[in-house]
Amino acid sequence: MKKSLLVLVMLACSGTALASPQVITVSRFEIGKDKWAFNREEVMLTCRPGHALYAINPSTLVQYPLNDAAEKEVASGKTIAQPISIIQIDNPAKPGEKMSLAPFITRAESLC
Repeated sequence: MKKSLLVLVMLACSGTALASPQVITVSRFEIGKDKWAFNREEVMLTCRPGHALYAINPSTLVQYPLNDAAEKEVASGKTIAQPISIIQIDNPAKPGEKMSLAPFITRAESLC
């Protein structure tokens, strides 16, 4: 009986682990200084169910939506997050524009 209970608990825990979203950390060094879009040295990227993509500040764990699906989750109250513009830097080559999020969106999509 105890062994059966232990097996059931282990199966439940492993199922939860498999269902959780993947997270990767990317750094300015890895992406390249010319493509880096944030005011921090590294960010974590994740893809949640429904292809909701987020950047996460590793030191504070604040989330920032990267695509429309994530912004809809935030607007509906399903997720608490801050606007990406808070950590997104200006493009030095094009005054008035922010750096492109495309490399980060591509990397986060690879987690879906």
